[in-house]
Amino acid sequence: MENQEQPKHVRRKRYKGTHPKAYHEKYKELNPEQYAADVEKIKEQGKTPAGMHRSICVDEIMEFLCISPGQTGMDATLGYGGHSLEILKRLQPNGRLFATDVDPFELPKTEQRLRSLGFGEDMLFVRKMNFSHIDAIVAESGPLDFVLADLGVSSMQIDNPHRGFSFKVEGPLDLRLNPKSGIPASELLSTISQKTLETILILNSDEPYAQPIAETISTRVMGGISIETTTQLKELVEEALQFIPKQQRRDEVKKSCQRVFQALRIEVNDEFEVLDTFLEKLPDALASGGRVAILSFHSGEDRRVKKSFQQLFREGVYSEVASGPVRPSAQEYNTNPRARSAKLRWAIKA
Repeated sequence: MENQEQPKHVRRKRYKGTHPKAYHEKYKELNPEQYAADVEKIKEQGKTPAGMHRSICVDEIMEFLCISPGQTGMDATLGYGGHSLEILKRLQPNGRLFATDVDPFELPKTEQRLRSLGFGEDMLFVRKMNFSHIDAIVAESGPLDFVLADLGVSSMQIDNPHRGFSFKVEGPLDLRLNPKSGIPASELLSTISQKTLETILILNSDEPYAQPIAETISTRVMGGISIETTTQLKELVEEALQFIPKQQRRDEVKKSCQRVFQALRIEVNDEFEVLDTFLEKLPDALASGGRVAILSFHSGEDRRVKKSFQQLFREGVYSEVASGPVRPSAQEYNTNPRARSAKLRWAIKA
């Protein structure tokens, strides 16, 4: 028998310095099964490992949903699957969980992760769809005993520079939850007027400097220069806020960048319209006594959830709603900085 040629070993490209900085260099974080101990150390430092997501308010959500074996429920925003995993544990045996997400890249990874833990197709039903189509799920599942919707963007989406969700790293200015649908933020900025952009910044993120930022961006686009990357947009926000005193400017630029990226993300994904549709269909999806928990991360979302719950409570559709938002514990604040803006609201179907 001839000796088969062995594949040549290729050494991993070395990163600069003592610790990896770029997303693609964080090989241990991106392989949690192989480097479990290293990943746990990162979590203990209050950080989220690259390519992963730490679910928020898990204990508070599980306590409210009060899940029992054999129930049928829905995780409207599957994400990394942290909430779904805890739900599935409580549904055994004979329970059913329908889980939806629009991300074509993360959804199959999460499904594979949960399947590997023993949750088969008789218990976990994963659907690639927007959660505004909850009525399509109910047509398959029947009335739901509980529904969970975590409206936040997952950490693995934020950290991956190729997705364009963060102004902290260079990447294409995309911001789409499903990059295979709709238009990226870069294209949006090249097609809208200054007044429309200003309105988007105000309505979607309460941006106090909407006028100068919109003017600076529109002037650049009208001059024939497109805004293709996250860094280019950040630099334009910095340029627009040059009038702010130097000692205050750095913090103000950071806050405005967060709000500008948020506003554009909401716009390219139609997030408010999707949420409004979901809230409208929600009561008909729930069984009598069914419970819903919604985790939001900015005022525009929270206002919509609060208004819908309170209105339907007054109409007798919900028998009980949260009197105010439930916030993450102090311990969770300290160990997971991304939890700090989270607000949890709940309701119970009459």
